[in-house]
Amino acid sequence: MKYWDLFHRGRISPSMGRPPAAAMRTWMFLLLLLEACAGHWRAEESKILKGQPCKPHSQPWQSALFQGIQLLCGGVLVDENWVLTAAHCKKPYSSGDNNHDLMLVRLRSPASLGPKVKPINLTDHCPRDGQKCTISGWGTVTSPQENFPDTLNCAEVEIFPRKQCEDAYPGKITEGMVCAGDSRGADSCQGDSGGPMVCDGVLQGITSWGSDPCGQPKKPGVYTNLCRYLDWIKKTIGNRS
Repeated sequence: MKYWDLFHRGRISPSMGRPPAAAMRTWMFLLLLLEACAGHWRAEESKILKGQPCKPHSQPWQSALFQGIQLLCGGVLVDENWVLTAAHCKKPYSSGDNNHDLMLVRLRSPASLGPKVKPINLTDHCPRDGQKCTISGWGTVTSPQENFPDTLNCAEVEIFPRKQCEDAYPGKITEGMVCAGDSRGADSCQGDSGGPMVCDGVLQGITSWGSDPCGQPKKPGVYTNLCRYLDWIKKTIGNRS
């Protein structure tokens, strides 16, 4: 199966073909050199974008979707049988319409719950301007170059006023979307799609789309506004669990 070239946050570059033997020897040498330098570089790089490694087990609902060994998207455990993620993680957008970007994935067997694995509660209200939230994921920590970390990363953002969000993306913001970021450019990016935006301990949004390159202070990340979809989420889980 071919890797998808996903829209915005979910974008993934397809695998390259196998190089000839001489090139392979050169690459093996470079990989050894890179491995020797990796510890230094990891100490210097920023996390998510303008974030940091998450405190261990602080995001026990965080999930990841893979295609083979390739990271596809993030996800959020919302029930022992269900993961919530972005719809474009299954089917890339073709028309530039990013609305209603959410999808429920039913697990083949219930998750083994415990202190390190547990669902997050859904919000019961819409977000308020200036509300502090946490985003997390394994997506690239640099943009436009892609550099994927080994550990889960977190960043603190705040909810932008709708007018500011609409000004940043004229004609593209609907009631099913909410913007969040900060003045430093903290942001989610490629590979973080479908991951959580947690505000006051509840799931308020999931990573959907944003600017390219990521992390522009006046171009906040755009998240699916879950308060607009609560009835659908609860009905789907209730009917099929």
